[in-house]
Amino acid sequence: MGNVVKSKLVRIGNSRGVRIPKVWIEQLDLGGEVELGMEANQLVIRSARRPRQGWEERFRAMHERRDDQPVAEFPASTWDDQEWEW
Repeated sequence: MGNVVKSKLVRIGNSRGVRIPKVWIEQLDLGGEVELGMEANQLVIRSARRPRQGWEERFRAMHERRDDQPVAEFPASTWDDQEWEW
C-alpha cells in the first residue's frame, strides 16, 4: 500500500467519519459526493461517477470515425404497416 497516514474516527451524529487530507482530495479529484465500498476487508472511497459519464466524448469520437451509422437496415413488417400509430 502506498501513502499511509493514521487518523482517528470522529463522531458525526450516530455515525463515525474520517478526515481525508486535502492534498489527497485534490489528487484523487474527489468532489462533493463519493462512493463507499468494501473490498477484501478494506474500505474503498472513490469519486462518485455520474450516470453515462464520458458518453458524450465517446459518441463524438464514434461520429468522427463514422462509426455511428446503423448496423443494418431492417425491412418493414406488417406491424410497422398496419399496427403502428404516431
